[in-house]
Amino acid sequence: MSARASQGSEGTGATVVTSQKVRPGRTEEYQRWQERTDRAVRDFEGFEGTEQYPPDSEEENEWVVVFRFSRIDQLTMWLRSSVRRKLLDEGSALFEEPPTQEVLSGGAPVREAVTAVISHEVRPGREADFARWQQKILRAQQKCPGFMGSELFEPVAGIQDNWVVVFRFDTRKHLDEWLGSDARDKLLDEGREYFSTYDVRKITSPFSGWFRFGEGEQDGVPPNWKQAMSVVLALYPTVMILNLTVGRGLDSLGTPGYLALFIGNVLSVSALTWLMMPLVNRALAFWLLPGRARTVGVHVAGAALVTACYALLIVVFGLFT
Repeated sequence: MSARASQGSEGTGATVVTSQKVRPGRTEEYQRWQERTDRAVRDFEGFEGTEQYPPDSEEENEWVVVFRFSRIDQLTMWLRSSVRRKLLDEGSALFEEPPTQEVLSGGAPVREAVTAVISHEVRPGREADFARWQQKILRAQQKCPGFMGSELFEPVAGIQDNWVVVFRFDTRKHLDEWLGSDARDKLLDEGREYFSTYDVRKITSPFSGWFRFGEGEQDGVPPNWKQAMSVVLALYPTVMILNLTVGRGLDSLGTPGYLALFIGNVLSVSALTWLMMPLVNRALAFWLLPGRARTVGVHVAGAALVTACYALLIVVFGLFT
């Protein structure tokens, strides 16, 4: 695996963003291999969590996995371990080319909305010019709709020499608009004097559009496990109520199943987006907002509350059906 690493000036956390292109027809084998990798990394000190992002399309075919550790030395132990080397050897036949990785030491977690991680191989002696050029890019990004922030990570001595830039937008549409803009193309042409190669990785939270909070409270999108629990909490009663009302009405009218399913999907997604998820977000803000949920007790209490709501909903709908 080729390694790209960088170091931020603040924060104690450490993250590695890995990207791999899976050979056609080997997806199920890759997913089983990734599950083994996930189980193995849990045994390492400082491991905090992992997130997986499948490709948006078959054409992209780029699987991104994020591993988070408490400190850079703990992450380094995992990266250099014999366990990981053995796993990479076992999985090498599954990939079209050697996987790549970017290591981020410190800085803010790469969780907010939609994130791009860009690794640059800076030309020797042009580091200061590259940093000034990045400031110029930042000024241009700040004028773009949906821009949420940017961080520049310098190389980590002894691990790798690449510089990494992480920037975030509120939606995939706004990120893609920036990546494909004439302004960025012009800046890239200018920057080729300072770097020889660069790679772009996109990380999208699967539910980020449903997790928007009030002005001044956008401390970041909740981790994926909280998003999933919250969506289920809103989705289950929505689907059940629609089945008991609209679904029975459509059945009585003799509506074809494929059309009834489409209507149900439209209504459930609409209800989630504009009614149920805003209610859940307000009720669970103490647990969902990373800026508020800072202790283990809050994480446990929120998860317990959601689980209790699951049980209550199951009992209630059980009585009606």
